Amino acid sequence: MHSATTTAGPTEVPPQAVRPRRAWAIFGTVGGLVGLVGIFATATLTAPAEEFRADNAGYVAALSERTGYVWAHQVVTVVAIVCLAVFAAGLRRYLAAQEPADSLVPALAATGVGLVLVGLVVGGGISTELFFALGAAEQYDPDVIAPQLTIVATMPWLWGGIGLTAGAVAVGGLRHGSVSRWFAVFSAVIAVLIAATQLTPVQYIALVPAGVWTIVAGLALAFGQRTAPRRS
Repeated sequence: MHSATTTAGPTEVPPQAVRPRRAWAIFGTVGGLVGLVGIFATATLTAPAEEFRADNAGYVAALSERTGYVWAHQVVTVVAIVCLAVFAAGLRRYLAAQEPADSLVPALAATGVGLVLVGLVVGGGISTELFFALGAAEQYDPDVIAPQLTIVATMPWLWGGIGLTAGAVAVGGLRHGSVSRWFAVFSAVIAVLIAATQLTPVQYIALVPAGVWTIVAGLALAFGQRTAPRRS
């Protein structure tokens, strides 16, 4: 009598979620922190001249010794630009791996950060001209320098694009589970807050909720998310 033997087939091991290293996400946290704190700090550039708002010559003269603030502003915007550019690329790649192949979420999320980058490039780029103009204010037309100060005080603050990013992440998380539910809900709340700043004459303040979202997003995506197979 022969004992029956059976050949065991290969055992299928279900795919398990893994947590890859995501240095790109930390760049988001750093970019958001540097942007939020740095832009507010360098905004004090014009503090000593507020009483001269209606007098460009007096306004510029009162700021002629504050070129250090302009230089600091330039450094802040450059660091934020580099960090947020890396974050945008990583976020797009991450969401593309989680979302259905035809989803618009990855592209919209990256586009929102890209809009902020444009504002930072313009708002920081004027620093070179402004630095030399303030340093030799007597050689420049104050009516030319004053608008440059307005650009510095406006463009880098326009972080409304993060509202688009947060909204896209919220949709992806709630509809497809591409991010955790708490982060999706948090992103939806931030998107609404930023939208409110864009629909009222307080667009500058978008920097606050947008900066907070970017800081939290970097930490959440670096340490709190697991990669799952893409949904078809």
